[in-house]
Parts: sequence; structure tokens; C-alpha cells
Amino acid sequence: MNPLFVQNISLKGRLTLALVLAFLLIFLDNRLGAMQEVRLVLNSLVSPVQYIARMPEQALQGLYGAMRTRSSLHEENRALRDEVLDLQGAMQRYDFLSSENRRLRNLLGSDAQAESLRMVAEVIAVDSDPFSQQVVINKGTLHGAFIGQPVIDDRGIIGQIASIGLTTARIILISDQGHGLPTRSDRSGIRVVAQGVGETERLELMHVPHSTELEVGDLLVTSGLGGLFPEGYPVARITEIIRDESLPFAQVSAEPASNLDRIRMVLLLWQPDSDRQPIFNPLSRGQNREGSE
Repeated sequence: MNPLFVQNISLKGRLTLALVLAFLLIFLDNRLGAMQEVRLVLNSLVSPVQYIARMPEQALQGLYGAMRTRSSLHEENRALRDEVLDLQGAMQRYDFLSSENRRLRNLLGSDAQAESLRMVAEVIAVDSDPFSQQVVINKGTLHGAFIGQPVIDDRGIIGQIASIGLTTARIILISDQGHGLPTRSDRSGIRVVAQGVGETERLELMHVPHSTELEVGDLLVTSGLGGLFPEGYPVARITEIIRDESLPFAQVSAEPASNLDRIRMVLLLWQPDSDRQPIFNPLSRGQNREGSE
């Protein structure tokens, strides 16, 4: 039997009661952390639902990633096949030129240029001195390295060893202000000295007359003069020639062939007829010893 005089709480009263309870719970949780355990339990109960809700999205992402990876592998394989075919064609031309060079040397009675020995080294530190362009590699006297040894990378000459320890060596880059390198133009054969100016992206050519036949875009290679650097390695490419008659020489700038500010792996060079020879680790003898191209 329902009582006759029971009066229900109005909607306004219910709203006020709910707000009071909400503020009370917020206060208790913020000051006393009373709801932390409750929140942990609720999160534990809700987490399986969240995982289930994300399953379709994760499945689609995995399928898309697998298809994209497969497609990219096909593209990479196709590009590698094209590159191998191109390199095979270039190798055929290289073999022809090598044999032709041998025949010409035999006709001229000239000795063939022996191949240099090389060893791979890794850059482990960069000189923090803003007035010095030097890096440190992980090869030293225990590996046969020596002061003055030429160093190259996959693009060309980067410098020479300036100081050395048992397992490390310090390389002075061709961009250092104290480094000069005898070069010649690959196009015209004109010999010039490439001098560092303290910037990794610029070299200066010293004492170039105004009437020089050098041109912008000429590739400078090592001339072999001085007996330090082997002949024919790329050094820099001429980027600017200023012929100001008020100055005694033309101002010629060149950009190094190598990215001197992003060096990671380098090659140490030994002359095959030199008393100094590389000392290879027996475990990696077959991997480190290579003939120059």
C-alpha cells in the first residue's frame, strides 16, 4: 500500500544533490586520493574493452603496413636490378679501358701504376675547436697508420693524419686553414694548390693568374706532386672565379668533393712500394684489404 503523503524530490533538488556529491568526490580525490584505488579498478575493467575496440584498427594498419612493405621491397629490388645491370655495363667499359691502358703503357715502355692498399676506419670524434678542422678515427700505429698518411672517403680526398696514437689518429681535413694540397684540373691539366679556409664547404686556389684557363665546374684531382697523395683522386670542383685586375691573382673558390661535415667512414691509403704496410686483424683480413679502383 502506497503512502498518501510521500513527496518525491524535485529535479532541481536532485541536480543540487548530484553536484554536491560530485564536488565532494573531487575534493576527497584531490586532497586525500580516496578515489585512486577506485580509478585503478575501473581502468582495469575498461582496458579489455579498449583493446577490443582497437583490434580492427590495428589489423587494418598491420595489413596496410605489410602491403606497403611488400610494394617497397619490389620497388627496391627493381631499382637494385637496374643498378646492377648499369654497373655491369660500366665494368665492361672499365675492363676495356684497363686493357687499353696496359697496351699503351707497354708501347710507351712506362711502368704501370701499382694499386694502393686501403683500410677502413671510423670517425669516433670531431674536434670542437672552431678554428680547427680535424676528426679522430679508430685506427693507429697498431694498424700500421702513420703521420702524413692520406685519407679518403667514397667521394675523394678528405685529409691526412696529423697526429697518431696506438689505436687512434687525428686527421687534419683539407678544409683546415693550415692544410694545402697540390691538385690539377682534370680537364685542362693546370696545376694549382687548394688551400683550406676553415669552412667545410669551401677551398681557395692559391696564386692563380688572371689568364688561367680554369673554368667553373672543373674537377680538381690530386696531382701526385710531393709524393704524399696518390695521383688522380677527386679533391674539389671549382664554383667561382673572380678576375679582379686590381688584385695580383684571380680569386678562385672550390667546393670539396667530400661532405667534410658528415664524415663517418674513411679509407687509409698505403703505397704498395712503401716500407709502411697496413697491419690487418687476422679475423677481418679478407674484409678490410682491398685494391683501389
